[in-house]
Amino acid sequence: MSNKNYNERCSIMKVNAKASEKEIMNYLYDNDNISTVEMCKKFGVSVVTMRKYLNDLESSGLIVCSRGRSSAVFNQAIIAQQKSNVEEKIRIARAAADMIEDGDRVMIVAGTTNALIPKFLLGKKNIHIVTNSILLLNSCRKNPSVSITLVGGEFMNAAEALTGTLTLKDLELFHVKTAFIGTDGFTETGGVTANHIELAEICKKIMSRSQQSVLLADSSKYGKRGFAFIADLNSLSTIITDTNLSDADKNKLTRFGLNVIRV
Repeated sequence: MSNKNYNERCSIMKVNAKASEKEIMNYLYDNDNISTVEMCKKFGVSVVTMRKYLNDLESSGLIVCSRGRSSAVFNQAIIAQQKSNVEEKIRIARAAADMIEDGDRVMIVAGTTNALIPKFLLGKKNIHIVTNSILLLNSCRKNPSVSITLVGGEFMNAAEALTGTLTLKDLELFHVKTAFIGTDGFTETGGVTANHIELAEICKKIMSRSQQSVLLADSSKYGKRGFAFIADLNSLSTIITDTNLSDADKNKLTRFGLNVIRV
């Protein structure tokens, strides 16, 4: 076999492996605590091959394997959020990453869209992120140019986030160029809101420790109001959302002095 054919075959094998890992993750999202034997039957592979896939996924922190059974590590609420409006979230996270320049110090609040930002920082240099997000750590593992400060606090399973008095105290130690926050809903009259008081308080603190605040929110969040108030819209500098936000709604938001980016 020529070197060219060998390299092409290896590339195909890598792509197939990644596709298989994605299929396995999707299956585990919907089916918890599944045996290796069951998954072998489901995907038509040998036990040896399946164990290799599972070992790789466990090493990446995506699943937990114990006594021949596997489970996704995330709370079901997080999984549901990760699977909703996926393409929109990816575009929004990419646009947020485009705002980050070499040498920047930023804060990123926990959230399924925000956690994707580091994936799009490859090639940028000397970036430092302060965060309360556990999800975000997986996106940073393969980027040596990104430094992470993970603040302390109590683990909130429903958000894969650290919250509480210690988190707020730790955030007081820093001041950054940009804060990237998320939301469960935002309106002209109700401002930016969250479903959890704890996360609302984290967002408020992070905004107070930055020069500018950027809201990442897909258009499905517009017009909704969460339980806890975070900030008025005029406290933000930018909103990054998707193209499903209408021109009329964009115009309403720009009246608050906001830069509204649709991607």
